[in-house]
Amino acid sequence: MAPKKAAEAGKRKKEMILLADKKEIIRKHEGGMRLTDLAKEYGRSASTIGTILKMKEKITGRDAAKGVTRVSKQLPPVLEEVEKLLLLWIEQKQRAGDSVTKAIICEKAKALHADLLKQEPGTSADAEGFKASRGWFERFKTRSGIHSVVRHGEAASSDVAAAEEFATEFLEAIVSEGYLPQQVFNCNETGLFWKRMPKRTFITEEETSLPGHKPRKDRLTLLFCANASGDLKIKPLLVYHSENPRAFKKHKVNKEQLSVLWQSNPKAWVTRLLFVKWVNAVFGPAVKKYLVDNNLPLKAMLLMDNAPRGRLPEGL
Repeated sequence: MAPKKAAEAGKRKKEMILLADKKEIIRKHEGGMRLTDLAKEYGRSASTIGTILKMKEKITGRDAAKGVTRVSKQLPPVLEEVEKLLLLWIEQKQRAGDSVTKAIICEKAKALHADLLKQEPGTSADAEGFKASRGWFERFKTRSGIHSVVRHGEAASSDVAAAEEFATEFLEAIVSEGYLPQQVFNCNETGLFWKRMPKRTFITEEETSLPGHKPRKDRLTLLFCANASGDLKIKPLLVYHSENPRAFKKHKVNKEQLSVLWQSNPKAWVTRLLFVKWVNAVFGPAVKKYLVDNNLPLKAMLLMDNAPRGRLPEGL
């Protein structure tokens, strides 16, 4: 066992060589310092120093990207260039106020790698060799110092006491009127900014936060509805600011075949008129068919979390 332990003790863990150290080794050798002396000074083997000297043109012809302070000797020159360009791209996005997620960074890295290979044919790193994997991304974060921050929005508020009081009154109404879960429906609208940037973004090491930005206004509103038993989901109402978007015209979309009731107004709001149209054209017929098919009394209760803008007609 002793020889094995001695062998293990003799093994020295490989350490990365800084790009600055490689350049310094080359300068000292050009100044007349012998290879063996360089090996002793930097604690490296003569073969390692010799490899660095053979790569003199490549090493002296490039600089580490701003923020990339450590370069492993195993990192191919093309990947070093990818990280240099990638960090510059992240800085540009940061100044523009754009969000860059891990997935976006990895896709950009693969695109940069492919472009560099086209410019430098014959390189040892082929197009299939770089996957921008999770491991690469974690190492890139360490080398460059980029980190993730959260874009903060406004916090919503709620009246807890009023909600508890309503829940009690609502339960009493359900019991007194004899409604079953299949007959109780809830609808609620939600806004969707379908071009909004991600909430998290990566920024460079020097920055601790990202300046505020003006969010995109390309919004649509959806109204969802289902019964308490969960076995009937009503066709949603979708309100957009355009009645016939350019994409609909280009692809000849038939709105009647969509899985939503497509409606429009300039502010993409669920107005009283649009809500009444949805109730009469979608909600009413769907609920009636469901109750008949399941041999249930022809009555239903619709609970609205947010009432549509404007007074609803009596008896709706």
